[in-house]
Amino acid sequence: MEAVSGVRVSVPRQRRLSDIFEDLAREAEETVTVEQLREALGDRSFATMLVFFALLNMLPLPPGSTLVLGVPLLLVSFQMVLGRPTVWLPRAILTKSVGAAQFRHMGERLIPKIRWLERLVRPRYWPFSEKRGERLVGFCALILATAVTLPIPFGNWFPALACALLGLALSERDGTLLAIAVAIGLFSLGIIAAFIGTAGALASFFLF
Repeated sequence: MEAVSGVRVSVPRQRRLSDIFEDLAREAEETVTVEQLREALGDRSFATMLVFFALLNMLPLPPGSTLVLGVPLLLVSFQMVLGRPTVWLPRAILTKSVGAAQFRHMGERLIPKIRWLERLVRPRYWPFSEKRGERLVGFCALILATAVTLPIPFGNWFPALACALLGLALSERDGTLLAIAVAIGLFSLGIIAAFIGTAGALASFFLF
């Protein structure tokens, strides 16, 4: 309820991300395109798009999938850094699709996790203004999204998780979750750096 000129009126509550995904999974017929997903999300914030594309990159998909799914994550986070008012995606990404059965399977795995997170996230300890917070989260997400696209076995999961948590933290202005997301992001970058360093050392040993 909200008071307007002394009169209390009902303000529709924004639909939860988990409910939107559940409806899409239930109503999917042959395929679900990125454009359909964007339309279903409607006038949602960058944070929601960041969560969605990050969650896609956490799924156990065939090798090389992150090279495709990581691109929209890069685009969304880069636009956040630039301070754009709305999300733009190229037609080549909007027409990408997932089979209905696969999308439902994805929903069965992701929706319970999203609902669990939605129960935990709440506004607290948020020190940033709207634009400054969005740009800061976008900068962190851009670094992690770059890590997601690297061809490292199982190296995309933790950066993608950190991106999803960053998006949730931004959407609810949850400073505690933001700190957790940054910590996971730094941990994931440390793992990737260690992997690359080990691989380089082994290559030097065997080649020279």
